[in-house]
Amino acid sequence: MISVFGSASSTTGHASRRELLTIGALGLGGLSLPGLLRAEQAAGIRTSHKAVIMIYMVGAPPHQDMYDLKMDAPAEVRGEFKPINTKVPGVQFCEHLPKLASIADKLIPLRSVHGSPSGDHDSFICYTGRTVQKQPPGGWPSLGSTVSKVLGGSNASVPPFVGLAPDAGHPPYGSPGHPGFLGVAHGAFRPSGPIRENLAMNPSNAAHLSDRMGLLKGFDRARSDLDTKGAFDGLDAIRHRSLELLTSSKIGEALDLSKEPLAVRERYGKGDPKNYGDGAPRNLEHFLMARRLVEAGARVVTLNFGRWDFHSNNFSECKNTHFPWFDHGMHALITDLHDRGLADDVAVVAWGEFGRTPQINKDAGRDHWPQVGGGLLAGGGFKTGQVIGATDRTGGTITRRPVHFGEVHATLYHHFGIDPHAVTLPDFTGRPHYLVDDWKALPEVI
Repeated sequence: MISVFGSASSTTGHASRRELLTIGALGLGGLSLPGLLRAEQAAGIRTSHKAVIMIYMVGAPPHQDMYDLKMDAPAEVRGEFKPINTKVPGVQFCEHLPKLASIADKLIPLRSVHGSPSGDHDSFICYTGRTVQKQPPGGWPSLGSTVSKVLGGSNASVPPFVGLAPDAGHPPYGSPGHPGFLGVAHGAFRPSGPIRENLAMNPSNAAHLSDRMGLLKGFDRARSDLDTKGAFDGLDAIRHRSLELLTSSKIGEALDLSKEPLAVRERYGKGDPKNYGDGAPRNLEHFLMARRLVEAGARVVTLNFGRWDFHSNNFSECKNTHFPWFDHGMHALITDLHDRGLADDVAVVAWGEFGRTPQINKDAGRDHWPQVGGGLLAGGGFKTGQVIGATDRTGGTITRRPVHFGEVHATLYHHFGIDPHAVTLPDFTGRPHYLVDDWKALPEVI
């Protein structure tokens, strides 16, 4: 395996195609088309750094136990949690989300999210706004990859798209969002493991710069061996981006939480850095890291939180293992963005791939329910302090204002100043595609 310093496991010292795939997955690239860059500049996007932090709630949380409690439903539907009042009159959250309730005026609960076609576990719809069925050649790209392609980086030393998720036992649970037909140049930069220590240029690792240059030469040597059409488009972008990242300490500093005052680190807390089962960690430091990354210049940061697939013991799992830390981390992030004057420039969305069944099963759990789920929006200069959508008395059917995943994605593109129906990107065959399907940005929030 080739390292970030460029040393190779092979005796020849040349990077293999497989090793290039691994390096490419780091997302060390992201140059936009000149015409799109000019359009961005004309729109004034580069004068104010817009960003999105997306929290993927791995495995799908129980929407009716968080922001849409059903106290008039039968006991086998409503469960054991009680509602509490929030900062917004008439809006109630679960009693185990008191910190989020205290800042409900800064939030937009989505009670009617739909679009998951099958109820299969996959982060894909959260990251793309589309389903895995009927994809174009190369596959649909995620929000982060699309923004990387269209806008490029706002800072040469910071990747435009960063994914904080570690690998998970169930691969979609550890996905930061895939680049699809945009190719590895626009994949997420994933600062996990030893790479974090290698990113900062300091006296102890500066001697490896020549090895890093050797890594870039390895890209050139491998070009003739690449045989996957489109997957390695933009390899020059990776090459130049790699050098910019590896010779700059800015990304390393953004990932170094010791740079934050102790009071701020304590405000976020630590959580648990270990994966929960086959899911993601409940790592509260990732919330702080996400804020530092967008402040440093990242445009899209994804983080994966927990493992919410509670087919059994739903209420004890929520109450004891997930709600308290999610409540704490989200509260810390959103209030910190407001305190720093970043709430208009940084949009936050937290959601899972579908909802949970109204009926509580024999194991005190809730099963998959693709008909409706929930989520939270915050920041972005959005009109917060309102609830969008409603469900029936069991939480199983949408009764008012369905919200498709694609509408939220259209809203996030609008936040970036991108018209998703004006920009097209070609798949591996050259066929152009708009950034979303027929969905438009949520008029309620913009």
